[in-house]
Amino acid sequence: MNTEITGVLVTFFITLLIAFPLGKYIARVFRGEKTITDFMSPFERFIYKICGIDPTREMTWKQHMAALLSINLVWVVYAFFVLIFQDKLPLNPDGNPGMTPDLSFNTAISFLVNCNLQHYSGESDLTYLTQLIVVTFLQFVSAATGVAAVAVLFRAFAEKTTTKLGNFFVFFTQTITRILLPLSIIMAVILAFNGTPASFDGKDSIVTLQGDSVQVSRGPAAGMIAIKHLGTNGGGWFGANSAHPLENPNYVTNMVEIVAQVILPMALVFAFGFFIMRRRLGYVIFGVMTLGMLTFMIPNFFSEMGGSPALAKMHLANATAMEGKEVRLGVPASAYWQVMTTVISTGSVNSMHDSSMPMSGAMQMLGMMTNCFYGGKGVGLLNYFIFLIIAVFISGLMVGRTPEFLGRKVEAREIKIAAIIALLHPFLVLAGTALSAYFAAHHADINWAVKPGAWLNNPGSHGFSEMLYEYTSSSANNGSGFEGLGDNNLFWNITTGIVMILGRFIPIIGPVAIAGLLAKKKYIPQSAGTLQTDTATFGIMTYAVIMILAALAFFPALTLGPIAEFFNLY
Repeated sequence: MNTEITGVLVTFFITLLIAFPLGKYIARVFRGEKTITDFMSPFERFIYKICGIDPTREMTWKQHMAALLSINLVWVVYAFFVLIFQDKLPLNPDGNPGMTPDLSFNTAISFLVNCNLQHYSGESDLTYLTQLIVVTFLQFVSAATGVAAVAVLFRAFAEKTTTKLGNFFVFFTQTITRILLPLSIIMAVILAFNGTPASFDGKDSIVTLQGDSVQVSRGPAAGMIAIKHLGTNGGGWFGANSAHPLENPNYVTNMVEIVAQVILPMALVFAFGFFIMRRRLGYVIFGVMTLGMLTFMIPNFFSEMGGSPALAKMHLANATAMEGKEVRLGVPASAYWQVMTTVISTGSVNSMHDSSMPMSGAMQMLGMMTNCFYGGKGVGLLNYFIFLIIAVFISGLMVGRTPEFLGRKVEAREIKIAAIIALLHPFLVLAGTALSAYFAAHHADINWAVKPGAWLNNPGSHGFSEMLYEYTSSSANNGSGFEGLGDNNLFWNITTGIVMILGRFIPIIGPVAIAGLLAKKKYIPQSAGTLQTDTATFGIMTYAVIMILAALAFFPALTLGPIAEFFNLY
């Protein structure tokens, strides 16, 4: 067990060692400074030329959002129709059928918004072609969309007063060509050499050690699995995701995949400090995010390693919670992954979250409910910015001064936007859960293809937790789930699809709007009365705001779900 815990600590410190210089590199890329990937410039110019893009054109925040939303609309329509007609297209050696319209609706939105909620099993419901030209494609562009959005935040606070916030298409393109693509190639090679499939062969027949003949799915999985983690996407090539032995063959690939999930969200925090030349602020934000992660990680570790009291009563020598986990990885590696994949909003799994201990499930949901400790690619920092603005406002009121952030006055308009964004996430989660719980409790036939009574494989508080987790994951753009829930039906496909759309784009538009509004205000030089936002004291204040708002919004729902299950178990 000590060795397994050591493996977790080594994994975290490797992540940190990579993320810090990577943050410097990202800041240099977005500043337009010389980097080792400048050889990509001719290819980027070619892209701009054939797409009719002027890379020198500066955009306002509104123009950034118009570009972001319009291009995402094109992608979701494209993905929807390709998934419906995938059985008519090539590269389908296993003869998988086309998706139903409601499942295609959900899947297209899910991968567009970086959520990757999967109401299907990858090896049986997608073809090799759609895995590549829909799923893998969207995993690249959705991650780049989030980074391009946070780059607007970088530009807004790098200058004293400005409306020129760079070019969306330049940020977007460079994120793919200079960050995501090089890292994905390196990671895909590592996975392929460790046993992850990277061919276009169909299913293979094997005979197991106990003599059973089974069909094993294959395909060009290594590249997709690389970007699924590097882009904080999380959608698995195989239905079991990274709990599948071909998707995550050994402990080395397990370390590589969890490091890949975390390095870019961490690096973007450091990049913010480097870009606006306020390193100390970047360090404070990183410290608060790490504290938040540990707030969920430590209880999760104790819960998983402590095991079930039902096993302890049976006087078993090892009472750790091994249900839904693998011996080759162990409990600590799974516990670390469980929290990281939910605070990062990747949503990939190397164990079954539905088998987690009740308190572990609560910690995983809280990681998605706060949705800003590291967070998804770019959007984690944008979500944190909302809480930071609220903390600035509260702190200003406490000391009797006009709230300011980096030399700009924070006024009523910015606070109203921040309040709306802060309330949207709880509203989507709780309203969706309430609706599904009502129908499930009344067993009402609402013509949603599957009667609500058939949704839940588990009764009581755990069944409620499954529904709460599904909407939390959807709103937080996470994609993981308590898979005891029967979710591939019209009700869940449509409702979670709507939640995913709203939970993705409104929390991007809000922070970018605040940054754009603050950027064009008159810059106020720092004085003795200026609120210092790069101190440990203010960092603790921001942490308190995040945790208090999460508790006020979600504690009643958690009480009905994992907390009630915890007390029933013990």
